[in-house]
Amino acid sequence: MFTKKKQPPIRTLIGEGTVIVGELRFTEGLRIDGEVQGDVLATEGSHSILVISEKARVIGRVKAGHVIINGSVEGPVQSDELLELQPKASIVGDVRYQSLEMHQGATINGELQPLKADEKAPLIKLATTNAGSAPTAAVG
Repeated sequence: MFTKKKQPPIRTLIGEGTVIVGELRFTEGLRIDGEVQGDVLATEGSHSILVISEKARVIGRVKAGHVIINGSVEGPVQSDELLELQPKASIVGDVRYQSLEMHQGATINGELQPLKADEKAPLIKLATTNAGSAPTAAVG
């Protein structure tokens, strides 16, 4: 039937009360319970999971495969696989995602854009017809 991808292990933890200033790059899994002032980026091409817990705060760009947010992010977020926004998630920034799961209470102050939209042609394009007749809409 359906095969579910196995999640990578969370090997790194940024504990509550810890503040990291600067870009943070990781492979596999990362859980943030503290604060990161800088970008949090998974290694390109790797299967990754990022958990931003309820008490966590990230000020910077966030990019990973599977992203779970229940804390605060100030900056753009990109999830190449699944973005889970739990009830206390707060994002101030644009959000790009492959799949989205959003719980009641989560907030986004920014633009939502599916990654698939980048590959598509315009949805509606007006086609011209013979002179004197009205244009028709073609859906792409």
